[in-house]
Amino acid sequence: METQFKHLIYDRLIALNVPETTAEYINMFGLLLALLIIVFIIDFITRKLLVKAFNKFTSVSKTNFDDLLVANKTPRNIAHIIPLLIAMKFTPVVFGDFPNFDGVFEKGLQVFAIVLTLWIVRSLLNTVKDYLKTLPRLKDKPIDSYIQVFMIFAWVAGFMSAIAIITGTSLLSFLTALGAASAVIILVFKDTILGFVASIQVSINDMVRIGDWITFEKYGADGDVIEINLATVKVQNFDKTITTIPTYALISDSFKNWRGMTSSEGRRIKRALFIKQEGVKYLNENEVNKLKDIQLITLYLESRQEDINSYNSSNTINKELLLNGRNLTNIGVFRKYIDVYLKQHSAINKDMMIMARQLAPTTQGIPMEIYAFSSDKRWENYEYIMSDIFDHLIAALPYFDLEVFELPSGSSFEGKHS
Repeated sequence: METQFKHLIYDRLIALNVPETTAEYINMFGLLLALLIIVFIIDFITRKLLVKAFNKFTSVSKTNFDDLLVANKTPRNIAHIIPLLIAMKFTPVVFGDFPNFDGVFEKGLQVFAIVLTLWIVRSLLNTVKDYLKTLPRLKDKPIDSYIQVFMIFAWVAGFMSAIAIITGTSLLSFLTALGAASAVIILVFKDTILGFVASIQVSINDMVRIGDWITFEKYGADGDVIEINLATVKVQNFDKTITTIPTYALISDSFKNWRGMTSSEGRRIKRALFIKQEGVKYLNENEVNKLKDIQLITLYLESRQEDINSYNSSNTINKELLLNGRNLTNIGVFRKYIDVYLKQHSAINKDMMIMARQLAPTTQGIPMEIYAFSSDKRWENYEYIMSDIFDHLIAALPYFDLEVFELPSGSSFEGKHS
């Protein structure tokens, strides 16, 4: 049957006294055209039927995996297999009288078969990637990196196989020759290799996940990680710009990951008031009694004053000079006020550290640092809470005869010049 089909046009042309060589060429082109039309029609029908069958199946299926298969065009790619097999089957028939053409066409079909296989593998891997991203425990993992690495190896293997087919050499011989150019290959794929190693280390060490807030000053990144792939990490900054960072930079450079804060029970407040040193003083009894009107520290002052008076009395301290014996200072009482104020503040997490501490004096005054954690970790609310606390403390300073340090401005000298 194949023999009859092979000379279907040729026999009729010979009967019409067409030269043999001309008849062979016309026969070949006619059969080739017929084969291409048949392959195209079969491909169209197969593709329509397969896609329609998949769509019907996905409409009744409960899982979304098959929906992702359709979205990534897996059925369309698979549908090309049947036309390809038909083309490979009948190519020897079409080019029966031209063995050289037959060899070239068959090699072309084999190369296309490799490319088609890679398309199918890519669509399947993209489907797996999209499906895994829908799973809560895997949605923050760098799945893109692993898919890209696999596809790189697949494309390299496909490229080498195609070259081996075109040149007519065995794959082993081609790989042997390729080994001599390994240094060049490593240089060309340096970033890919570094990215692959980095993505593995990032995943194993759990350094960065999708959704993490990171700060990478070297690259101007400050925002949420939205994508991790083989070559780059994409960060959406808080101003909605996108910063792209090389993946290997995550293990070669220093960056800050705020995940520990977001997963904890509070967000740290660590800021200081700079108090003028000239305002620091001992408090006499009248000044202490006046400060007792501040309800947050009334009990503290009564208890401390009783202890101090008892000590000074038992040790016969001469209190005509305020320096002698034990005394309260306005800055010390203010520090205690801050501590009590923070502990009763509704927005401060009471289960985490709360501390008001005095740091080493500087040329700008004495830093009085607040160290605590807000219960609300959202940026806007966090800033509001911190501002609310410092608004109150700055306004409270004059009640303790203290002032905040600030550099003098032009208005500071107006009185002196008048």
